Amino acid sequence: MVSRYQPATKTIIHYSANACLLPLCQLHGAAVITVEGIGSTKTRIHPVQERIAKAHGSQCGFCTPGMVMSMYALLRNKPQPTMEDITQALAGNLCRCTGYRPIVDGCRTFCQETNCCQANGVGNCCLNGANNADEPEHEKPQLFDKDDFLPLDPTQELIFPPELIMANPQTLTFCGERMTWVSPTSLEELVQLKTSNPKAPLVMGNTNIGPDMRFKGVQHPLIISPTRVTELFEVTQTPQGVCLGAGCSLSEVRSLLEKLVPQLPEEKTELFKALIQQLGNLGSQQIRNVSLGGNIMSAYPNSDLNPILAAGNSKVRGRREVPLNQDFFVSFGKTILKPEEILVSVFIPFSRKGEFVRAFRQAPRKESSFATVTTGMRVFFSEGSRVVQDISIYYGGMGPTTVSAAKTCAAIVARPWDDETLSRAYDILLDELALPPSAPGGKVEFRRSLTLSFLFKFNLEVLQKLREMYVCSHILKKKQIVKYFLLIQHVSKGQSNQDPVGRPIMHRSAISQATGEAVYCDDIPKTDGELFLALVTSSRAHAKITGLDVSEALQLPGVVDVITSKDIPGKKVRSMFGYHEELLAESKVSCIGQMVCAVVADTRAHAKRGAAAVKISYEDLPDPVFTIEEAVEKSSFFEPLRMIERGNVTEAFKSVDQVYEGEMRMGGQEHFYMETQSMLVVPVGEETEFNVYVSTQWPTLTQDAVAETLDIPSNRVTCHVKRIGGAFGGKVTKTSILASITSVAAWKTNHAVRCVLERGEDMLITGGRHPILGKYKVGFMNDGRIVAADIQYFTNAGNTVDESVLVVEKILLHMDNTYNIPNLRGRAAACRTNLPSNTAFRGFGVPQSIMVVENMVNDVAVVLGRPPDQVREINMYKGLSVTHYKFEFSPENMLRCWEECKAKSDYSARRRAIDQFNQQSRWKKRGMSLIPIKYGIAFAESFLNQAAALVHIYKDGSVLVNHGGTEMGQGIHTKIQQVASRELHIPPSKIYISETSTNTVPNTCPSAASFGTDANGMAVKNACQTLYQRLEPLRQKDPKGSWESWVRAAFFEKISLSATGFHRGPDLYMDWDKMEGQPYAYYTFGACCCEVELDCLTGDYRVRTDIVVDIGRSLNPSVDIGQIEGAFMQGLGLYTLEELKFSPSGLLYTRGPSQYKIPAVCDMPLQFNVYLLSDSHNPHAIYSSKGIGEPVLFLGSSVFFAIKDAVAAARSESGLVGPFSLDSPATPERACLACASRFTQKIPDSKPGSFKPRALNI
Repeated sequence: MVSRYQPATKTIIHYSANACLLPLCQLHGAAVITVEGIGSTKTRIHPVQERIAKAHGSQCGFCTPGMVMSMYALLRNKPQPTMEDITQALAGNLCRCTGYRPIVDGCRTFCQETNCCQANGVGNCCLNGANNADEPEHEKPQLFDKDDFLPLDPTQELIFPPELIMANPQTLTFCGERMTWVSPTSLEELVQLKTSNPKAPLVMGNTNIGPDMRFKGVQHPLIISPTRVTELFEVTQTPQGVCLGAGCSLSEVRSLLEKLVPQLPEEKTELFKALIQQLGNLGSQQIRNVSLGGNIMSAYPNSDLNPILAAGNSKVRGRREVPLNQDFFVSFGKTILKPEEILVSVFIPFSRKGEFVRAFRQAPRKESSFATVTTGMRVFFSEGSRVVQDISIYYGGMGPTTVSAAKTCAAIVARPWDDETLSRAYDILLDELALPPSAPGGKVEFRRSLTLSFLFKFNLEVLQKLREMYVCSHILKKKQIVKYFLLIQHVSKGQSNQDPVGRPIMHRSAISQATGEAVYCDDIPKTDGELFLALVTSSRAHAKITGLDVSEALQLPGVVDVITSKDIPGKKVRSMFGYHEELLAESKVSCIGQMVCAVVADTRAHAKRGAAAVKISYEDLPDPVFTIEEAVEKSSFFEPLRMIERGNVTEAFKSVDQVYEGEMRMGGQEHFYMETQSMLVVPVGEETEFNVYVSTQWPTLTQDAVAETLDIPSNRVTCHVKRIGGAFGGKVTKTSILASITSVAAWKTNHAVRCVLERGEDMLITGGRHPILGKYKVGFMNDGRIVAADIQYFTNAGNTVDESVLVVEKILLHMDNTYNIPNLRGRAAACRTNLPSNTAFRGFGVPQSIMVVENMVNDVAVVLGRPPDQVREINMYKGLSVTHYKFEFSPENMLRCWEECKAKSDYSARRRAIDQFNQQSRWKKRGMSLIPIKYGIAFAESFLNQAAALVHIYKDGSVLVNHGGTEMGQGIHTKIQQVASRELHIPPSKIYISETSTNTVPNTCPSAASFGTDANGMAVKNACQTLYQRLEPLRQKDPKGSWESWVRAAFFEKISLSATGFHRGPDLYMDWDKMEGQPYAYYTFGACCCEVELDCLTGDYRVRTDIVVDIGRSLNPSVDIGQIEGAFMQGLGLYTLEELKFSPSGLLYTRGPSQYKIPAVCDMPLQFNVYLLSDSHNPHAIYSSKGIGEPVLFLGSSVFFAIKDAVAAARSESGLVGPFSLDSPATPERACLACASRFTQKIPDSKPGSFKPRALNI
C-alpha cells in the first residue's frame, strides 16, 4: 500500500498498487507498507491476515499477500466496507487455487451489512432463503467461527511519517546504468524539460512505458515523471462543466464524479454517469490508481474512456485547447499533440436536457480485461421531440484508433428516433466500420456484431427514456453479492475432541502465507557469488540451427557464461516411451520456445540482456505441422496409438433406431500457477554434491534428472521442496528439464545458480493441457437408450512426447463417464506437432474425454427432442456394474449424488421457470444443465502407488514428520499433520512438517492423480503406529504420565524414537492388448447443476451453481471444499474463458495475464452451493476418505452446457433448431455468434482461403 500526503487538501491518501508497475524512483516522499509491515507471527498478526487465513482463503498462498494488502488498503480508507467495496478491492488480484469464495468469506466479516450467519462461516444464510429448520443453528458444523477473530481497531494502524508531511518538494534526478529519471516540481520546469527532450516519455502510472521496457526491451535514456507537479492535479468547476487535472488518478476521477452527481440537476449528469460506469469496469482498483491524462494519451485502440469522452464533446487542455474528437487520434498510440506538448487538464462538459449518454463495453472477462469493443454514444433531442438534433458515436476496438461512426450519425441526425431510422443506421454502420478478416486482434465477426449490438442496446435505452414523461435517474447497475451454501459432514459422535480428523482445520501454513513469512523458492536469500540464469529460446517452429553466436552476449556487463548442449557432462536428453527430448537443442528446433542455450550473469537484468544478445541463425525446414488435422493427414503421431472396445459396435449400429455423427473441439489450457517455474542449484563445494531447491511436484524425478545430466550418482543430489506456489500438473517433467539445465550452469561455474521464469517465458516454454478434437458416431433408440458409440480422440501433444501417451490412455479409460453403453469403441492418438509440448494438467485428459461424451449425449437428447437430463439418467450405470475395461464397481453413490443434486438445486421447478423466462425475453436467455462425473483415483502405472515416511520424536515431545508428498496448496501437509495427531494421540501443535526432501524420504512418487494423501497418509500412519506401539510399555508403566514424560523415559530406556513408514498401494494395471484391467483403486463421484443467464447481444453471462460430491469421509472439510471450489473455477475457466492463441507461424500470442484470462472474483457464481454426500464410506483409502484434487474440474463443463442450452433457446427465435456446433471454450465470442441473432447474421462470412487468419485454430 502506498500512502501520500496531499498538500492541497491537507489529507493523506492510501491506495493499493501493483509493485511490478511502480517505479522505485516514483516513491520519493511516499510511505510504503507491505504485507510484512502490517503484522507478523513474531509480533501480532493483523485482523485481515487472520481472517483470510482462518476462513481458509489461503491454499498455495502465493496470492495471499496481494489479497491481504488489497483488503488492508480498503480498510484504511473505509473501516466498514460494503460487499461491493470488497469485490472491487479484490478485483485486481488473481488466485488459481481457491475459487475466491473463502477469500471473499474472510473479508466479508468486516462488513456490517452481512453481520449474519453467512459471515460466520456457516454458509447456510438467511440471505439465501436457505434456512435449514431440521438442524439447530448451534449444532451445524462451521468452517470457522467469527467470534474467534481479532477486532479491527483503526486507531492501531501505522501512522503516516510526519517528516514526509514537512518535506519540501524539490526536483529529483536518479541516474541508472542506462537511464536517467527526472521528477520536476513545477509546470514551468516540466514544459522546459519536455521542450528540450521531446522524445522523453512522461510516466505517471507506468502501465504503458513499464511493460514496454520490461517485456519488449524498449529503452528510454531519459524518463520524466511529473507526479509532483501540483498544476496537474487541480480540479475546477465552471458553468459549462468540470476541468480535471491530467494527473488525477482514475480512482480520484470516479470518486469526484460520484460526489458531483447528487449535487447537480439530473439532466447535467448523463456524461458523468456514463463515465462512472466505464471507470468501474476499467482495469482494477490498482490500475485505476493511474492517471487520466496517461490513459487518454496512450491512445489505445480499445480504450474504455476515449470513446465516451469523445462522444461527450470533452476537450484536452495544455498550451492550447483541443477537442477530443476523431481528429485527436492520429494513428496507433499517437494523438494530434506534438511530442513537446503536455496535457495539463481534461474538460468534461455537463449534459443538457434532452441529451442521453451511454457507454458499453465487452471484454473477454467481465473485469480487469482489455475491452474487445467499447463505445460511447450521445444523442440530443429538443424538448418534446423525437427528432434527433445531434448525435455522436465513437468506438474503441474497431481500428488502430478510437473511431467515429460519422456516416452513421449523419444518417440519424434530423430524423425521428424510430425503427426505420435505426434499421438504416445498422446497415450504414456495418459498412462504415468494416474490418478485414485478418485484422489485428482477430475476432472480426464478433467485433463487427458488437458494434451493431451496442447501437441496438443504446436504441432500447433511448426508447425507454423517450417513453418516460419525465427524466428519471439512470441507475448504475450494482454488482450482485455472491451467496453460498456449504453442507459439510459431522464428525462421529464418539470422536475425541482432541482428534482433528474430519474437522475443518486451517491450512497449517495459512498464517505464514498471509503475513508474507512463508518461504517459496525465490524467497531463499541470495548466496555470495550467486548467478542468475536466463534462457534463450527458438524463434522458429521447424528449422535447422545453422549458427549460434554468443560473442556479443559474453561482452556485456555482468555476463559470466553461456551454457549450450556441449557443456552437458552427462545425458543430454530425457527419455519417455522411447522418444528423446533434448535439454538444449543442438542442431534442430521443433517449436517456437524450445530452449537452445542459457546465459548466466550476476543479476537477472544482466542475464536477460545477455540472452537478448545471443544470435541464432536458422534454415527453415518445410511443412511444419501445427494443427490436429495436419498431423492426421501426415500421420504424425506419438506411438502407441490406443484403442478399446466392448461389445460389437459395428453390428450394434445396424439395429438402432437412429444414428447421429458429430464432432467437438476443445482448446488447451495454461496452468497459470501463481509461482512460475523456480529453482536454485547450489554446489556444496566437495565431491560433486549439489543442493537443489526447486518448486516441483516430484522431487525424485528432479534428483534423477540432475544426477543423470551431471553424470553423478543420485546420492550427491538432494532436492528440497518447502512449498509450491501452485502446480496443477505443470511442475513435473518440464521442471526436471529446467533444473537439469540450471545444474549444468552451477556445475560449470561452481557458483549457486538461480532460475526463475517470467510469466511470458513460462507460458511459452512449458506447455499446458492438450487441445483435443473428438469425433463420434452414436446409435440410439427412440426412448433415449444409447446402444452403440464409436469415439475418436486426437490430442495435440506438441513437439515432444512428454506424458501425452498416458494422457491418451486416461482419455479412453474415462470415456464411459457414468454411462453404461453396451457397445462402445474408443480410439485415441497423440498428434506430434510443431507447437510447445503439452504435459500433465489437473484431470490428465479426463476433462477432454468426458466433454466429448457429454456433448454426444446432449446431441442425442436434441435429436430426440428430450430433456438432456432424462437421456443421461436412462443411460446411467445401475446396480452392480462393469466398465468397458471390465472393472466391477457399485454406482450407488454416483446415483445418490445425481438425485441429491437434482433435489438440492430444485432442478424441475427451475427448469420450468427457465422455459417461461425464455418465452418472455428476447435478448436474454437462460439455460440449465446437470452433469455427472465418475473419476478414477490412483495411478494406472502400479509402481507409482507407493509412499514412504520418516517420523522423529524429539526428547521434548515435539514431532517432525517427513513424507514424499509435496505441498502445493492442496493441504497435504495439513492432512498429514491430522493423521499423525490421531495416531500419536497428541495435538497437531506438537507436529511439524518442514519440507519434502530426497535425503529424508527417498524414491518418492509424484504428488499427482489425486492420490497424494491416500498414499502418504497411509505411510505416515504406519510410521506413527510403529512409534506408538514402542511407547506402549511405558504408558502401561506410568498410565497417568504425560506424552513428554513417556518420550523422555523412552530415550533413557534406549527405545528408538524414529521410525520409517511405508505404504504399498494397490496393484493396479491395464492390459491394452486384452482391453481389460483394474487401473483405479476406486471412484470419486459428483454431480453439478448450473444455471446461466446469457446476454445474446454480447455473450456475457452470470451463473448459479449447485455441486454434490461424494468424497467418502472427509479428512478436512475446509480443505476438501477448497479443492472442490478451486477445481470447479478452474474448470469454468477451461470451458468458458481461457483461450490459447497461436500465430500462423506457431508463436504463442497469449503470454501473460493481459492476453490470457483466468477466472477472477467477478467470475464466481452468484450463488455457489457445495454439498458433501453424507453417509459415504471408502474402504480403499485412509480413514474412509477419497481423493478430491482433480474430479470436480470437469464439472465446470456444466456451465458450458448451460450456456449451450441458453444459446439453443436464442437460436430457436431465429428458427434454428436441432444439434449445433459449439466448441470449447464457450467464450462470449462463441456464445454470441452461436446465438445467430439478426445482428450476427448481418455480418458477411469470410471465405476460408481468401485471407490469412490471425491465429491458428488449435
